[in-house]
Amino acid sequence: MQTTQPDAIVAELREVRDEHAARFDYDVEAIIRDIRAMQNSSDREYVRPPLAVSLRESAARRSPDSRADQAGEARHLADTGR
Repeated sequence: MQTTQPDAIVAELREVRDEHAARFDYDVEAIIRDIRAMQNSSDREYVRPPLAVSLRESAARRSPDSRADQAGEARHLADTGR
């Protein structure tokens, strides 16, 4: 069995992350507040991805026609064994 050698970059990132978390006694909310404060004081632009939409909400937003098309496609796939 082949063992992988530890990646120096990954090890360093984990060490930095652990040191940062330890400064806040591993309190996730405090860590997030600190990271956001660093972002706010930075000259960089940070983009937040849109919130995930649940499948139920996504289905509710579709028109009745698109839901019918999907149901027909699902029946077709089931009939053809795909």
